[in-house]
Amino acid sequence: MSTTTLTPLSLENAVSPQLHKRLRDRIVSCELAPGQRISETEIAASYEVSRQPVREAFIKLAEENLVSIRPQRGTFIKRISVSAALTARFIREAVEADLVRSVVDNVTPELIAELESQLALQQKAVQASAPDEFMHLDESFHKSLANYARSPEVSDYLEGLNLPMTRVRNISAREFSPGKLLTQHTAIVEAIKKGNAKSADKAMRAHLREIKKDLPQVVATYPDYFEDTEVLTEI
Repeated sequence: MSTTTLTPLSLENAVSPQLHKRLRDRIVSCELAPGQRISETEIAASYEVSRQPVREAFIKLAEENLVSIRPQRGTFIKRISVSAALTARFIREAVEADLVRSVVDNVTPELIAELESQLALQQKAVQASAPDEFMHLDESFHKSLANYARSPEVSDYLEGLNLPMTRVRNISAREFSPGKLLTQHTAIVEAIKKGNAKSADKAMRAHLREIKKDLPQVVATYPDYFEDTEVLTEI
C-alpha cells in the first residue's frame, strides 16, 4: 500500500474519529480492497499522524466487522460476507418499501421538486461515467426518502446493517452502468408523483432486488473479495 500523503485531517478536531471515518469510507467504497493488509505505520504516514489514533480507528473498524486484527500477523480488510449482504438486502427491502408508502402519504410539490432535482444530478453522474459520485447520490436519495417519510432515524439504524450490501453495490456500480439504477429511481419517483403507494412499493422492491441479479457476476469477477459464497446457490 502506498504511503502517499492524503488530504490532511483537521487539527481542530479529535484525530481518531476523523481517521475512522476516512478509513471506513475507503473500505466501504472498496478503495481499500477486501482481504488487503493495512499497516498502522503506513496509514499513520499517509495521514501524517501518530500510530495511536490509527490503532484506535482500527479497533473501531474491527467492532464494525470491517477489519480483522490478527496478533503477530497484522490488520486485514474483512472480506464481504455474501450471506450478510443478502440479509441486509432482505431487511432493507421490507423497511424501505414501507417507507416509500409513507412518502406517498406525505407528498408535496416541494418534495417532488427535490426528488426530481436529485434525479437530474444522478443523470449527470451517469453521463459523466462517475459511478462513485452516483453512489453518493444514491445514498442521499434513499436518506431523503426516509426524511420525507418522517422517519429519518431509520437511515441511521440501517447504516451499520447495510455495510456489506453497500460494499457490494459500490463494486457493482463500477462493473455495470448505474444507468439502470437511475431508471429504477425514476420509477419510484414517478409512482410517488402519481400518489400510487402500491406502485411505489413495487418499484422500490424491484430496485433493491437488483443486487441479487448482480451479485453472482460480481463474485465471479472478484472471488477474493468474498466469503461464504456457497449461499449463492440458494438465490
